Amino acid sequence: MVRWVLGAVLVALALAVLATVAARVLDRSGSRASVLASVIASWLGAWVLWGFAGGLAHRAGLLTVYDSGVFGALALAGAVVQYRVQVRGGRERGLTVFIAGQLAWLLIVMARNGALTP
Repeated sequence: MVRWVLGAVLVALALAVLATVAARVLDRSGSRASVLASVIASWLGAWVLWGFAGGLAHRAGLLTVYDSGVFGALALAGAVVQYRVQVRGGRERGLTVFIAGQLAWLLIVMARNGALTP
């Protein structure tokens, strides 16, 4: 299942990158395709980094529970919201959504591991 999802994301990213290259050749670099490629790359990179850090922390015993599948759902929802906000409000507002998603994930991980309870 993970291979299919990762494959679909990589195909979407490759298509977005091709559309971005075509937009740059046609001198339309601020197009929706370039925004889409940026958003997909950001969330895919975050998924890889969080998975790596979470796996290391879980293996070292710092975390009792780490489920990267939950981050996949958050990343999908966050990417949709970030894309819409970034198209309407610009790059800075889109990055605000991205950072908010990362902080939300950090809070979820902390709550699932009992760091927020006394």
